[in-house]
Formats: sequence, structure tokens, C-alpha cells
Amino acid sequence: MKPRSRTLAILILLSLSFDALASEVNVYSGRKEQLIKPLLDRFTAETGIQTNLVTAKADKLLVRLKNEGRNTPADLFITVDAGRLYRAKQADVLAPVNSPFLQQAVPEHLRDPDGKWVGLSLRARVIFYAKDRVDPGKLSTYEDLADAKWRKSICIRGSSNIYNQSLVASLIATHGVEATENWARGLVRNMARPPKGGDRDQIKAAAAGQCDLAVANTYYYGKMLTNKKDPAQVKAAQAMGLFWPNQNGRGAHVNISGAGITKYAKNPENALKLLEFLVSKEAQKWYAEVNFEYPVNPEAEISALVASWGDFKPDRMNLDVLGKNNAEAVRLMDRAGWK
Repeated sequence: MKPRSRTLAILILLSLSFDALASEVNVYSGRKEQLIKPLLDRFTAETGIQTNLVTAKADKLLVRLKNEGRNTPADLFITVDAGRLYRAKQADVLAPVNSPFLQQAVPEHLRDPDGKWVGLSLRARVIFYAKDRVDPGKLSTYEDLADAKWRKSICIRGSSNIYNQSLVASLIATHGVEATENWARGLVRNMARPPKGGDRDQIKAAAAGQCDLAVANTYYYGKMLTNKKDPAQVKAAQAMGLFWPNQNGRGAHVNISGAGITKYAKNPENALKLLEFLVSKEAQKWYAEVNFEYPVNPEAEISALVASWGDFKPDRMNLDVLGKNNAEAVRLMDRAGWK
């Protein structure tokens, strides 16, 4: 081979090698692998872009991102709850994104005002009631859970739970700190037992008669109703009814799983392609059917089971507020004796 031809061949090989290295996107995910990996595989099949996934607890991944700084391999950060997305934004590990597709596909209140994160899926935190003991006609709002008529009737997770912190943060945004603290004190008085366990445990406890009402996210209810390995979970969920609070006012409290492109992403273009794929109608439909969440894309379909729960009015406050009020919510819950 002539020297000039050899040089050209080497340049072509180097170009191909660089293209191969660039055709990837590295994902840090606080969501479990089984909930995100199938979508990443679909993305790879459609685009040829390889996805590399690291899963762990969201708070650990955020610490890792901060410690890695410019050296992080992560291009996209996925987590649950607007509160955690706000923490990532405040830690300055996310980059602003300007995408007309994202702006069109995801409603404004489910996106960061500064473009640093976008919602991927939606869940509501609602009231579940024991069908054999509670008349749903007596239920109304989150605020009403502090009323004395529910004394020793409520099961709910602890104050360290980010979902409860965000619920309280939303109440602060609506009523202010003092009124919300008074509400929290009333709720604590109405707890049937000290907080323990996860959302499913609250539903199971109510079904078993330890309390009459449970506060939990809707997708846990869906997972219990369809659990093929544990008939006890199915039985417990079937004994409970779902009630949509605040339908005559601001609407039921909602939260999201979401994602943002990292500040020091090595593959930002691929990360944006993946982010846009995750809010596409097709990806949203699969995600909603598998995890019983609601799509953030209003044009995507919801699962038949979720649809059977009926339409509801969601609270449309921008979820960035949940993060802004998180620290105050935690302090308030502590003062109210919410363990």
C-alpha cells in the first residue's frame, strides 16, 4: 500500500473509532433497572446509540455527580420526585436545555423554569380508604385529614420520606408555613400508629384494620393489584378504595420522575436525543403501562388499569416549588412531631 493510501486508511479508521466512541450515552438512574432498561434498549435499537446504565439510590448518585465534577462519565441523571431534581439543580450538576420538542411534549408545570430538568412520568399522592369501614362521601381534602373525626385513623410514612416532604411543601405553597404546621400537628394526632414502612405497608395496614385511611402514591396501588407473586398484596389492595382529594379546589397533589442533562456531559447531543425519546408518545405509553404511572405527555395513552381509576383534577403548580419549600417542610414536620 502506498504511503498516501496508508495514511488515508488510518484516518478513516480513526474517524470510525471516534464515531463509535461518540455513539453512546451514559445514564445515572435513581429508578430501578427494570423500570428504565427496556426503554434504553428500545432507544438503542432505534438510534444505534449505545446506553450505559448505572443505578443506585438517587441521593448517592447526586453525591457521586458532585464529587466527580468535570470528570463524571454521566450524561443524563434520572431520579424520582421534584424535590430531588431541585437538589440536583441547586448542586449545579445539571445543564440548561433548550428543546422545542420537550417544550411541546411536556406541560410547563412539569418542567424546570430554567430548563434544567423535565418530567418523565407522573404520579398522584392520594387517600386510600377501607371500603368496609369508611364512607368516601366523608372524604374531601388533604386538609381535612387533620380534622378530629379522623382521630387514630390514618396510616402514613415518616417525615424522612421525600414524597411526604413534597406533599407538605405543596401545602406550604398554598397555605403558608403556620397553617401547614397546624395541619401537620393535627395529622400527627390522627395517626393510628407511628409511621413505619413504605407506601404499600400503609395500604396493607389499613386493609388489616390497623387504620382506616392510608396516604400513598397511586402507582403502588397498581403494583399491588397486579402482583402475581403475592396474593396477600392483591387482596389488601382490593379491600381499599382510591379517593381523589381537593377536586373542588386546587386538585390532587402530583409529583414526577424526571431527568436532566449533566453539566459536564461528554455526549450532550446523545443525552438530548434520549431525553426527547423518553417523552415521546411511544415511550410514554410503555412506561405508563409497566409502572402504572401517568404519562407527562398529554398525547400518550394510559394503561387500562389506571384509566379505571377515573379522571381527576391535578394540582398544576410548578413542581419546582416542591424543591424550594423542601427544607422548610422538613423543619415544619419535625416541629409538629412527625417522626
